[in-house]
Amino acid sequence: MDGRMKRIVSNISLKAHFGAVTALLGANGAGKTTTIECAQGLQQRTGGHISLLGHDPQHASADLRARVGVMLQDGGLPPAARPIALLRHVASLYANPLSVDALVERLGIGEFSDTNIRRLSGGQKQRVALAASLLGNPEVLFLDEPSAGLDPQSRLMVFELIRELRDSGKAIILTTHLLDDAQRLADYVYIVDKGESVAQGTVQELLEHSTSAQKHRVMTFETTAGLALSALQRPGLACTETRPGSYSIAGGLQPDDLARFGSWCVAHQVMPTAVHLASQSLEDVFLAISNGARETASAEPTSSNTETMGIS
Repeated sequence: MDGRMKRIVSNISLKAHFGAVTALLGANGAGKTTTIECAQGLQQRTGGHISLLGHDPQHASADLRARVGVMLQDGGLPPAARPIALLRHVASLYANPLSVDALVERLGIGEFSDTNIRRLSGGQKQRVALAASLLGNPEVLFLDEPSAGLDPQSRLMVFELIRELRDSGKAIILTTHLLDDAQRLADYVYIVDKGESVAQGTVQELLEHSTSAQKHRVMTFETTAGLALSALQRPGLACTETRPGSYSIAGGLQPDDLARFGSWCVAHQVMPTAVHLASQSLEDVFLAISNGARETASAEPTSSNTETMGIS
């Protein structure tokens, strides 16, 4: 130990708005949870400025906390409690709580209501934690990895609820390392790497402004196995049969390439059973941005500092 403090979060500047889902993206350990814990007032910062509904959350009053809902990454649920009894207790702490019964029904919590929290699956705990965060009918909602551990059906249920909350005018701030979730849910995205903001924008803006995303597209198709691909190839395109009957053309696809593909199908007398053409995903852009940030990273910092954050 050399007596120095390790800086976890620095050079982060972000803002969240009502009626929008703001996503904070980053790999595990990038500083997402630390950032929102500071924004919630759950962790003290040593510098910077944070405004939550016009107040510093580090000195939040009971009135301010009642206007904010928090779903922690680890749930923070008492392991011996049963879900509905716990939710009724949480509801009793608010002056005008939402209906416990309505949330229990909406999130399917009744299916495991007689089971102690400690015996629930990860996805079941997530549903209880989400319900608890909503009981006070908050104006601002923090969701840390809200879809972690959820099965596909529960995931869709939670996504639908998040969209409804956004449409009702709430400010929703979520963290995730699941880029598909962010691409489906977020109105605005901040990408964090090693505790710093490295990119921001809407999903479409991030896709459009990524040089690699503009130049790189992938077309996949399914048809007869073992076909020759030489007629589809040209410099800048990688044409491969990824598995029997499944093909991929990747690179700087142009309209002429699509015309060549149609001619190739005619020449081989094949009708593909599936064709899919897409630019790079948010995950591809995220990886490119993060890798670029790592290449230009400075020496390891030595103090703790959260820069600016506003929720209005």
